[in-house]
Amino acid sequence: MKVSKEVFNGATIFVGIGVYFLLMNALGFADVLYLRLLNIIFVYYGVNKTIQMNIAEGKKTFISNAISAMITSLVGVSLSVVGLIIYSYMQGGDSYVQSLSENFLFGGNPSVVTYSICLFFEGVASSVIVTLFTMLKWNNRFTTD
Repeated sequence: MKVSKEVFNGATIFVGIGVYFLLMNALGFADVLYLRLLNIIFVYYGVNKTIQMNIAEGKKTFISNAISAMITSLVGVSLSVVGLIIYSYMQGGDSYVQSLSENFLFGGNPSVVTYSICLFFEGVASSVIVTLFTMLKWNNRFTTD
């Protein structure tokens, strides 16, 4: 069974983000907001790789590449949120998430589910933005319908 390029590159995004955050946590930089924002690099890499693969295969229509890029980033975001849920429960569940929320976006006492849903929506918004920027970068190589 061959895995589609969207799933493969989405999994690459997940692995990149996972290793990056685990490394930040191990080095004690998990609470630095600006370092957390650098995960966008992994999303851009995966989306850009998918578009490169599509162009190499001769797929040069804008819409099909945009859909492929969006699927790639959504797979990466979805896997990352599932990974965060699993990791959060391994680290203590709601108490771990509450320690994260002190230094991040949330106030109050979010649960693992609330935190994960919010990060999923943030990730979807980021996916749209990265997809649009990447599509603009490759725009001169696409044909119109």
